[in-house]
Formats: sequence, structure tokens, C-alpha cells
Amino acid sequence: MTVASDSSLEALHGTASDIFTGALAACNVASAFDRRMRFSGQVLQRLLPDGSGPATIDLACYKRIFVIALGKAAVPMLEVLLDRMKRRKGLRGVCCSNQIPRVRNWRFRYFEGGHPLPNEETFAAARAALALLRRARKDTLVFFLISGGGSAMFDLPLDPEITLEDTVAFHRILIGSGAPINEINTLRKHFSAVKGGRLALAAPEATKISLLLPDVPLRTLDALSSGPTSPDHSTVAEVRELLAKYELPEKFPPAVRAFFERNDLPESPGNKGWRPPFLPKLPPRLPAKLPWADAVLARRATAAAAMHGEEAAFRDSIFEILLSSHDLVENARALAVKAGYHAVVDNSCDDWDYADAARYLLERFHALRAVHERLCLISVGEVTVTLNRNPGAGGRNQQFALACALELEKYSGAHLTVLSAGSDGIDGNTQSAGAIADPTTAARAHAFGYDPAQSLAAFNACPLFTALGDSVVTGATGQNLRDLRLLIAERP
Repeated sequence: MTVASDSSLEALHGTASDIFTGALAACNVASAFDRRMRFSGQVLQRLLPDGSGPATIDLACYKRIFVIALGKAAVPMLEVLLDRMKRRKGLRGVCCSNQIPRVRNWRFRYFEGGHPLPNEETFAAARAALALLRRARKDTLVFFLISGGGSAMFDLPLDPEITLEDTVAFHRILIGSGAPINEINTLRKHFSAVKGGRLALAAPEATKISLLLPDVPLRTLDALSSGPTSPDHSTVAEVRELLAKYELPEKFPPAVRAFFERNDLPESPGNKGWRPPFLPKLPPRLPAKLPWADAVLARRATAAAAMHGEEAAFRDSIFEILLSSHDLVENARALAVKAGYHAVVDNSCDDWDYADAARYLLERFHALRAVHERLCLISVGEVTVTLNRNPGAGGRNQQFALACALELEKYSGAHLTVLSAGSDGIDGNTQSAGAIADPTTAARAHAFGYDPAQSLAAFNACPLFTALGDSVVTGATGQNLRDLRLLIAERP
């Protein structure tokens, strides 16, 4: 995958790649599912992690079973569920991911949503899911299979006057704002008809099971795909603070700006100020623009809230984490130790600016390698990048790696390697998962006619790493468990 002038550096590149791909391969959706869920005939057993024994759900009690799968891991999650669940009567569903499988189940509608920006299929998938959930009653069991990437792939504005073009601009501006993902998702939740718990509220009477593969910190699970089935506790007041903090309204298209400037901007479901949700009406034939609210759904949600409290629609909800970044980092640690390295995990720079994260991790790296002959510093999470109006080809992982390359240049002759890659196999607007850097990266880039500092400033790291053969290319992995950074050192 890489060509370095020093054979020891080339070997380190291979080691870093092996640890990354091995850790990812160990995060198997099917195995994770079987550790948590088991079907025995018509009975679903949830294997509780506290060892208190399985909790059971009798599928025979439900006339209908709906499945809504969304995110980058939607297809493998759906395939595992269907393989384990033999029942087919009353089964229907919607699957929205960044790839459509060649073999499809006729009971499902498949959509290829856009990422990192929405597309027409993004809207179509959300409309199809809401239309299906309208049919759910007390005798309906709904599986929500949620993984990262759903914020862009699966969306529909609350305000029907907001077009797809407006929505694309809204997402692009948020991505380039430099805001951490939790703040971005706070704004997305209040913008969307299917985020911040509103997807679950479309089927208030149904029993709901959300199976999660989070690409967010476990303390903020409601940020996963902007929390379509989770009660949201962010407030309109917080939204207005974020809009001012990043000076966003003047950057938004007029329709989006007008929406956020509404005096009656609705609170999210689950918030103390919750009101009956704005849910799009879904007639048999969907028009290009949907009415603002559906009276039937609103009345039903209002009645449920009056009887059971403001979070009534979530009362029969079950949430199960199948895999997380914790699994990814622990697998990487085990592989590093097996390879003979002293492994250290430091996730403290999660959601930091990429440059600050690079400085922090390299400082920690140099201090540790002075003590340990063979070192692997492991960091999981995501860094942020504030984009200019015309960024080049790259993503946060390649940007981080290039920043490290410029700092490592002064350690000529040292056996040091930095890998930063996304577990989904996609970094920003490229087909690379990330990149690998070492003390020779900058010099080799100059030899190929690239200026590393200029590439960094232009957010155009991908062409440079591609020319050097130092891109990490995995293809779509069917996973999305955040980014993994590996800083490896050996004494010559």
C-alpha cells in the first residue's frame, strides 16, 4: 500500500495498516448481534450485559414487524437481522444506506442516500419510512437499525418550503463550520422531521427496538444519526446560542434562515418544553412538498401525551448497542500488544480541532517513546476541520496525517509512523479512509512536486497522499465506529 525509502518505515506502514484493518475486521456485526440478541422460534431473547438473564419478546404477539435501517452499516445490520429472524409474515421495511445491495429483499424499499451531503434519495427514504410508520399500531413491533452517516443519508426538513438544494447547503455549512459533531447534530435535530426522536413519534403506539452502531461518544448516543428514535433534550435556546456562536444564519439559504428565526421554532420531543410534533402528512402519492403537519398523527400524539406524559411515545422503546468505538480501540490495543508494542490509549482529543489534536498526540507520543522502545499510541474519536469556501479533496483523517507529517519532518532517521483513518472507509469527499505519514512524507511530497504546507492550507491532502502511495484505501466497510489514529515508534 505504501512505498517508503526506508525499509523499516515501510514495515511500520504495514504494521499500522494491519492493526487498523485487523481491529476493524474484529468488529463483526453478526458476532456482535449474536452476543446481544438471539431468536428462538418466535421468541427474541435480549442477552443482558449485567448477567441478569435474557429478557424475552414474543414476536407472536405482533401482527406486523417493521424494520427501518439507516446509516453506513444499514445493509449488513439488516442482513443479519433477517438471517436470524425467520418470521416473514407482516414484515415490511425501509433500508437507506450509501450503497444498495445487489440482492434485495422484496419486502423492503432500498434507497441510496447521499453522504456527506443529502440527495433526492435522502428525502425519499425519510418519506417512505414515515409512510410505513403511519401504519403502526399497538400490535406492531418496529426494529430501528441505526448507524453513523444517517444524518445526511436520511433527512426531511420540518418546513416543507425548504428544498433539497436548501438542505444540501444547510448540511454543507454545518460540516465546514468547525463545530463539534454534538453541536452540529443539535441543529440538525431541530431542523428535521425525522431526527431528534421524531421518527419514533411517527409510531407512538408501537413497541420499538433500536439496535445501534454508534459513531459518536457513548455519553451522547442521541447524536447517532442525530437521534431519530431518541428523546432529545437540547433546547431552542441552545440552538439560538449555537447559531450566534458560529455566525450561521447569514450563511444559510433564505428559507433555512427564516425557519431558524421563527418565534415558534418547536422544541424537540423529550424536552421539557415538548409540544405535539410537526409530522409531515404522507398521502398515497407524495407531492414534492409536504403539508406542515398531519392532523391525525398530531391528535394521536397529543392524546398519548395527555395519558402517559410527554415521553409516552418512547415508553415502549428498547435501545441496544451492538458495537462501538470502544470495541474498535480495544481490538487495536490487543493487536498492538500481540505485535510486541507497549500500547497506550488516549482518547482525550475527541472532537478537537485537527491541528490541536495533532500537536497534543505528537507531544504525548514523543514523551512515551522516550521511555518505551516499541510504542503504539492509540486514539479513537473524531477531529474537526473548519473548511474554506472551496476546499480541495480530503477529509479530517488526511488533514490530521498531513499536519503530523510536517511536524515529523524534523525527526529524520527516526522510525515513526502515524495512521489516521475512518472505520467507514471514507474520509471527507474522497474514496480514501485516511492516510499514513512518517518523517519522510514531506520530503517525498516535495520530490513529487507537492507543497505539503500549501496542501494543508487548501484542505487538499488527498492528491498528495495518493501520489505517495500512502493513502489508506479499504472501500466501504459496512461499519462506522468513528476514526482510529495509531502513532507507532520503534528505536532503530
